[in-house]
Amino acid sequence: MANTIHLVRHGHHALLGRLLCGRMPGVELDELGCRQIALCAELISPEPTIVQSSPQLRARQSATILAERFGLPVEIVPEMDEIDLGDWTSASFVELVHDPCWNQWNAQRGASCPPNGESMRSLQTRVVSHLERLVEEATDGTIVIVSHAEPIRAALLHYLRIPLDDFRAVEIGPASISTLVHNGRTLGVTRINQEVPA
Repeated sequence: MANTIHLVRHGHHALLGRLLCGRMPGVELDELGCRQIALCAELISPEPTIVQSSPQLRARQSATILAERFGLPVEIVPEMDEIDLGDWTSASFVELVHDPCWNQWNAQRGASCPPNGESMRSLQTRVVSHLERLVEEATDGTIVIVSHAEPIRAALLHYLRIPLDDFRAVEIGPASISTLVHNGRTLGVTRINQEVPA
């Protein structure tokens, strides 16, 4: 049974804050992102026995940096993939601010959905299902999962019992660590958004 799960957001990339990348191919870490993840590795304790990653390139690069630090392979897990943003994939935030569907999604995450994309509720279901399976199936120890802001946020909202509409209550910065610990009965949140030193 896994005792501790560290949820790590991938490091910085050049499009961060400019485009809604989602599952856009080819988005890779920049130099800052690589440095952030190297520093992040120093904050992970105890040493993990498993490192998992979203299939997205920026997550896989981040997971590889962490896994090399601990001498572990990287397991790719589709359940921890970025939310599918459908028609919004690769759109700029400047464009989206005038889209009424975008504004509705940010007001009602629990009841709305990106056009031709995945709802936040569906995202939360797949992420939490994976975490619950890990707790039951993995051996004792610590697991690191590298993912994205929305999957990590969805997991934390679930375990904190915060409604999806209040998603802004949980901030997830690049290369940050959020931690879940199993108390013998369930997973509980013990750390949120620990960011690496600037």
